[in-house]
Amino acid sequence: MKKIALIAFLILFSVLGNVPTLNAWGVWAHYRINKGALLCLPPEMGLFFYNHADFITQESVIPDIRKHTLNDKAEGPRHYIDIEGYNALGSFDEIPKTMVAAIAKYNKDTMQKYGILPWYLQDMMEKLTLAFKNKNKAEIIFLAADLGHYIGYEHLPFHSTINHDGQLTGQKGIHGFWESQIPEVFGKNYHLYTDNAHYIEDIEKESWTIVQNSFLLAPRLLSIEKELRTNKPDEKIYKLDVNGNISKNKYGNPIHNEEYTKVYNELLNGMVEKQMKAAVAETANFWFTAWVNAGKPDLNDLDIDYVTERNKPIYDKEVQAWKAGKIRGIKTINEY
Repeated sequence: MKKIALIAFLILFSVLGNVPTLNAWGVWAHYRINKGALLCLPPEMGLFFYNHADFITQESVIPDIRKHTLNDKAEGPRHYIDIEGYNALGSFDEIPKTMVAAIAKYNKDTMQKYGILPWYLQDMMEKLTLAFKNKNKAEIIFLAADLGHYIGYEHLPFHSTINHDGQLTGQKGIHGFWESQIPEVFGKNYHLYTDNAHYIEDIEKESWTIVQNSFLLAPRLLSIEKELRTNKPDEKIYKLDVNGNISKNKYGNPIHNEEYTKVYNELLNGMVEKQMKAAVAETANFWFTAWVNAGKPDLNDLDIDYVTERNKPIYDKEVQAWKAGKIRGIKTINEY
């Protein structure tokens, strides 16, 4: 297991520049969700996580690399759940809340098609809790980073609905627009302080509450954009190239123009920022809960003393910056 961290880093740095369309929180947001979450932790956890901040931050996009670049077929369904696929009316009542119950009710093809995100989140929590109990350093940081990725996805409305890119409502491209372009453009002004991590009494319930809240946002963000685009020509919606064609980013997603992006973001009334902030908080809460359920093991002896001593003053400064709403020490290349 000690080889896990090295392998993940090699994968990350060899293919990160060639990741195809992610259609989700972009690198900009994923990095900040995991980095912000570790600053929410109490010092007895936070210092250990901060010693591995670079890995936990950068590994936040590894599941997307497994999915797209390495073509891991098992990875796709972990990133979403199409509620209407399991219940045509979009009702949560009839959907089993645990993986065991879901497997008993649905066949493999159904779950492969409509996704398993909240169930997989529960499974990841069990694995992270066991890693804490065993004080397995490599597994802790690897699983925590991955878990933050999936919690981030749970806060994305398009990962809970079958209309995952507005393709059913004539709004194709809205997925990346909402989840990547808007955070990149306006994220520098986000205030991401979320208070300290707290214990989650019911992981099963919480994993579904997050999905349900995200699902309920989808109709609103779609209707706002649908009305905004009505009777507008392409040049009023998208950035056009010299030939008058819709410009696309390196992943093939359409780029919306500056004015349209500004107006849509204003009409959303902070929705994207609120979801990103909630993802930071919940990631910290899930990590903290796994640690508590493992018996609050002492993590200080997992690293060499001088590493912790060297990092503590920097950690203290970054915690203070986070309390002012800023997550520092991250550099990413824009995708839009």
